[in-house]
Amino acid sequence: MPSSSEPAAGRAGEPATGEDFASRVLAVVDSIPPGRVMTYGDVAAALGSRAARMVGQVMAYYGGDVPWWRVVRASGHPPVDHEHLALQHYRAEGTPLLGGGTSPYRVDLRAARHDAG
Repeated sequence: MPSSSEPAAGRAGEPATGEDFASRVLAVVDSIPPGRVMTYGDVAAALGSRAARMVGQVMAYYGGDVPWWRVVRASGHPPVDHEHLALQHYRAEGTPLLGGGTSPYRVDLRAARHDAG
């Protein structure tokens, strides 16, 4: 049996929770290369979890220090209420876009999706 000091992620494949989950989410997001994106679900899956909404919560509270614009909704749309700022980052990084690169637009997931696995 694991000791109480062992992280939750180490217990029988359970996903990490709390601060450990947040730090793992931020590490995955920080590893996404320029011009590429992952969905909230992709980030969760990279951690062995299905908690896409929890990834969204982590990004809302702690995502300012990582390339937050590289995490998009399953539709390819950028984070809500950050579309204009995200568009500036996508253009600077050459991220493939659909919809002419103006609002409404979305990231071309077929071309830009990053596989963290």
